[in-house]
Amino acid sequence: MIPIDPTPIPNPHPPTPRPPFWDYSDLLLFVFLVISSLALSVLIGVLALAKLSAPFRLFLPQILWYALAFVALKALLLVRYQQPFWRSLGWRPISVSAASGALLAGPLLVISIGLLGTALHMPEIDLPFDQMLGSRGSTLLLGLLLVIIGPVAEELAFRGFMMPLLIRSLGAVGGIVVTGFIFGCSHGYEYQWSWQYMLLISAAGCIFGWAKYKTQSTVAGALMHCTFNLTQFAALLWRSRTI
Repeated sequence: MIPIDPTPIPNPHPPTPRPPFWDYSDLLLFVFLVISSLALSVLIGVLALAKLSAPFRLFLPQILWYALAFVALKALLLVRYQQPFWRSLGWRPISVSAASGALLAGPLLVISIGLLGTALHMPEIDLPFDQMLGSRGSTLLLGLLLVIIGPVAEELAFRGFMMPLLIRSLGAVGGIVVTGFIFGCSHGYEYQWSWQYMLLISAAGCIFGWAKYKTQSTVAGALMHCTFNLTQFAALLWRSRTI
């Protein structure tokens, strides 16, 4: 009779921890890195890009800011937890029906937010994006920033990294709403700190968060965010007679 060794064989491939495996110290560190990246990108924009036209001086520091911030976040996840960037932040495939619904929901959300904004008597303000309209090149860069780069970066940061942590602490509704509120406040400087605009952007952020929570994928919120911004960008071009 062959004796059986009761000692369990260690698994050479331990299971991937389920997000959020990070904590609030990581969130605070990421906020610090975001602020530091912003300061560095602005400094580079002032010193190295002074000879460029105004649209490019606005666009390139923004792209540099996103790049520095997310390289730092990727390093944080890799060094501290040995976990990949995209999968950790919930970037998972979704069904065709879910993707189609998210894409269609973006324009519908713009209409709903617009009607609510009319009821709230939103003030007329000059947006910083207006300065980037003009040449075909600057307009294309603005579209790339507003329709693709910005929404993907914001969904990864807010719904991918921040919201799971807040849901763990506050529950689904609390986490979605608080994340949406922070999302709206983070856009306050673009809209001259108008409470109406911040409230409406917070509401949109809650819808993006619900899409992410419902599908368990940041892709859904990103797709909705992209078409939401695309609709607004098309309206901006129409008002400026760029198209």
